[in-house]
Amino acid sequence: MEFKDNKYHRRSLRLAGFDYSQNGAYFVTICTYRKRLLFGEVFRGGMNLNQFGLIVDEYWQSIPTHFSNVAADMSAWVVMPNHIHGIIVIDVGATHASPLPTMHHSLYIPKPVSLGVIVGSFKSAVARKINILRRTPGAPVWQQNYYEHIIRDETEWESILNYINTNPARWIEDREYRA
Repeated sequence: MEFKDNKYHRRSLRLAGFDYSQNGAYFVTICTYRKRLLFGEVFRGGMNLNQFGLIVDEYWQSIPTHFSNVAADMSAWVVMPNHIHGIIVIDVGATHASPLPTMHHSLYIPKPVSLGVIVGSFKSAVARKINILRRTPGAPVWQQNYYEHIIRDETEWESILNYINTNPARWIEDREYRA
């Protein structure tokens, strides 16, 4: 299908030509649909998660149990009222941890699982659970895309850790802030 304008084209936020299934640390921000305040509230510089925020927190922590290529130590994340910030570390392997299809293993070679697949799976699982609780099947919970940044060195890692850990205290200054 040919488009006469860019109305239906979304510009990719990903680094062109980069393999997002390779080893690395990735800083990820995922926003709620229309930046709705859905996960709780900031109170006295800390985050008070509501029922939906607790789901986001639980599912974020469970990412390594679903993807064997994600490092188990995912100690850097924060759930905010309308977004989540976190670091996903992709490690050697890149296979899905769920049971593989019944196939002769010498013929089946799992494809590397990319950051996009990991984030998409997380978003889908959270949305499904929240929509069951809200009785709103299929309603959007997340924006279509997500922001990512490839962490290139220890200095960036420390800076991003500080950003994540102090995010609730800086909520009013946050670009995702909505009163």
